[in-house]
Amino acid sequence: MGQALGCVQIGQSTVAVKERFGKFEDVLDPGCHCLPWCLGYQVAGELSLRVQQLNVRCETKTKDNVFVTVVASIQYRALAEKASDAYYKLSNTTSQIQAYVFDVIRSSVPKLLLDSAFEQKNEIAKAVEEELEKAMSGYGFEIVQTLIVDIEPDAQVKRAMNEINAASRMRVAANEKAEAEKILQIKRAEGEAESKYLSGLGIARQRQAIVDGLRDSVLAFSENVPGTSAKDVMDMVLVTQYFDTMKEIGASSKSSAVFVPHGPGAVKDIASQIREGLLQGNAAQ
Repeated sequence: MGQALGCVQIGQSTVAVKERFGKFEDVLDPGCHCLPWCLGYQVAGELSLRVQQLNVRCETKTKDNVFVTVVASIQYRALAEKASDAYYKLSNTTSQIQAYVFDVIRSSVPKLLLDSAFEQKNEIAKAVEEELEKAMSGYGFEIVQTLIVDIEPDAQVKRAMNEINAASRMRVAANEKAEAEKILQIKRAEGEAESKYLSGLGIARQRQAIVDGLRDSVLAFSENVPGTSAKDVMDMVLVTQYFDTMKEIGASSKSSAVFVPHGPGAVKDIASQIREGLLQGNAAQ
């Protein structure tokens, strides 16, 4: 009934192009409009004002001769005040936008190395947006946003990049492991040096204590037993120590053989050597 009376309804976020006898007359806003067909009025077509998105895949190569596929996402919309230009001036909007995107990407990416192309995605997107805005504004379209959503190198190049990254990380890990082993060896050597130093101090103190004990024993025995000399007491102490040592060797449960010269002459030689060592030590002090 409405069509018979020449009434048309335009949806929200949409405008319609009104013609009279094939000539542009006006742009119809959303709502109900009366177009008497008998007077030559008609709706030539409708134009959506919503934001539309176009994904463009462009294959090009970088400055270091690596072929990549750049995926650009273009968000655009028709301007209500320029609806007539958007409807009449372009027959295929997507093809026009795609041509401009190809032109900008293939003129900017070949100037960059592969790594720089990944780092300068925003600059590439900005260049595409500026070129599209300058070209499409005359046709009644607004470029809302331009995004470079992906840069896809060849599969072999991508695998090589991953291997380079993995090798670099393994080299860093090896350096860290070697440094840790170096620190462990240094600390272990410092611990061994400190242990040997303390062991030497202990042995020196032990020998000093033995010498002090023997000296005190000789002096006490000489004072308590009249007529004995220090040499006699020292010989007796050494003989006693000698037989105590032989007793401990014989009582040992370990299956080891120790050859010790035994006899009065041997005891006398041992006593002479110890006595000479004590005398030299006292002279040095």
